Amino acid sequence: MENGSAVKRNILVTGAAGFIGSHLVPRLVNNGHRVIGLDNFDTYYDAEFKQSNLKEAGAQARFVQADIRDETIIRSVLSGHNIDTVIHLAARPGVRLSLAEPLPYFQINVEGTAALLQACRNSSVERFIFASSSSVYGDSEGIPAVEDVTPLRPLSPYGASKVAGEAVCYTYSRLYDMPILALRFFTVYGPRQRPDMAIHKFTKLIDAGDEIPVFGDGLQQRDFTYISDIVDGVAAGAERTLVGFQAVNLGGASPVDVLTVIELIARNLRKEARISFQPLQPGEPTTTFANVSKAGALLGFEPKVGIEEGISNFVAWYKERRNVLVGAS
Repeated sequence: MENGSAVKRNILVTGAAGFIGSHLVPRLVNNGHRVIGLDNFDTYYDAEFKQSNLKEAGAQARFVQADIRDETIIRSVLSGHNIDTVIHLAARPGVRLSLAEPLPYFQINVEGTAALLQACRNSSVERFIFASSSSVYGDSEGIPAVEDVTPLRPLSPYGASKVAGEAVCYTYSRLYDMPILALRFFTVYGPRQRPDMAIHKFTKLIDAGDEIPVFGDGLQQRDFTYISDIVDGVAAGAERTLVGFQAVNLGGASPVDVLTVIELIARNLRKEARISFQPLQPGEPTTTFANVSKAGALLGFEPKVGIEEGISNFVAWYKERRNVLVGAS
């Protein structure tokens, strides 16, 4: 792919008030692009947390509150702002909740993606970037997942919804000659992380002196990827020439076990971690591990922030906002 960073684009970012979106929008604006942010403030977690994200990100882009399944509003936004690039981050997240309530995951993550793609097809959109997940692979069993080689065997409805979303993207790309990039994110963390995600949850519990529920033996490994590295990859996808459909891993390429992460958080908080081991939960892989060679070749991607630096950054952010975050859910 050629570097197209000199081209200034009109970009719609769905899920703009979320964790990744609130970091991505300022980066795109600073890179000279005109950005429209869209979010529906889904009730998955407190809307005040997303409002806080927007404040931290700064008022650098126009914002629309809407659902990706609202065809009238979406088509109005696409045509009214001459959108040429869509970065689709909006989704119903959460592996464990998807086990108990699977239907919203397919309604939002699959039907919503299809509705958005159809609106793009009927507009002047030139490229589409889909936020996929390492959950499409299931358990890599310690072997780095390679995009065009590793089988897609999701262990949860959430993971299955992302596989289905990718399939819809592939179909639209082939049928309508639409360049589409599916970015498979591996365990993203950092400031503004959702309250239900592991690192944020562990930090809050250790800080309060409460027990941390660890499912299994704590030796499960995750390929933690710092938010700025993810934003590097997504921004590159928006700025480089895309051809056809491509699925690309964005990961730290260095798995770390859960107990090590807890130890790092406790060390940065200067508090003791009290662990309560619980039975292993269904839907959770033992290891996630990204091969990022393709991301390097296509996007110039290279993870830069290691787990120690990343945890230190997150805990510092948490401490600054402790009084607000303690009440968040």
